[in-house]
Amino acid sequence: MTNVRFTSSFKRRLKGLKKRYRQVQADLQPIIRELEQGHLIGDQVSGATSTVFKVRAKNSDIPTGKSGGYRIIYQVLSPENILLLLVYAKSDQADVSMGEIETAIAKALEE
Repeated sequence: MTNVRFTSSFKRRLKGLKKRYRQVQADLQPIIRELEQGHLIGDQVSGATSTVFKVRAKNSDIPTGKSGGYRIIYQVLSPENILLLLVYAKSDQADVSMGEIETAIAKALEE
């Protein structure tokens, strides 16, 4: 079983999403379960200095499917450790910059 940890940036963003989208935790739970089972899902982010993936999740509060749902950015530290870096709603933010990902990684290392 893989250990999935949450960064403070992830928790802060999730808290903000909870205020507008009541089902956000339920929508993200299947993704977290897959990661805990050791499955690396989503697309690898090219250009990152470490192994980083982006995965899409549906938003039950807005019935637009995965394309209008959430994005989770996570880092694979080792086969046993995964770090959830960022989460955002596609309707709020079109994309996340490489600088933002690198900043999240740097902050996570300080925690």
